[in-house]
Amino acid sequence: MASVLKDVIVCRPVAAKIRLTVPAGNARPAPPIGTALGFYRVNLMAFCKDFNARTQKYKPDTPMSVNVTIYHDKSFEFIIKSPSVSWFLKKAAGIESGSGEPGHVSVSTISLRHVYEIAKIKQGDLTCKHLSIEAICKSIIGTANSMGLEVVKDL
Repeated sequence: MASVLKDVIVCRPVAAKIRLTVPAGNARPAPPIGTALGFYRVNLMAFCKDFNARTQKYKPDTPMSVNVTIYHDKSFEFIIKSPSVSWFLKKAAGIESGSGEPGHVSVSTISLRHVYEIAKIKQGDLTCKHLSIEAICKSIIGTANSMGLEVVKDL
């Protein structure tokens, strides 16, 4: 009977699920993190130290998307996602923003090699693990077109 009870999963009641965008390696208990998590009495220093430790492999100030699940006992867990595709595309193209008239005005070009490298990074995210690299590349090309970027075979 005791071995059966060990296999039972205990569900903790969730108090909140919060999405944040935090610079890599630069989490501080000040706003916006302190404002979002402080309301639920989460240990802000523990979150900041853990987040900074997990994101130290990225360049500083890279915007990381974080999904934080806060439980009623004030404990938490979080999942870190890689930066958005549009952020990667802007960095690869060397632009500050996309076109105001995508489809009519092209602001820059990127190569298929850039698209493939971004797809390899995005494939590590939990939301993209089940997708093929080809499907992720097609999605990235669609995002690039909607930003006014031309995708070429070679630069």
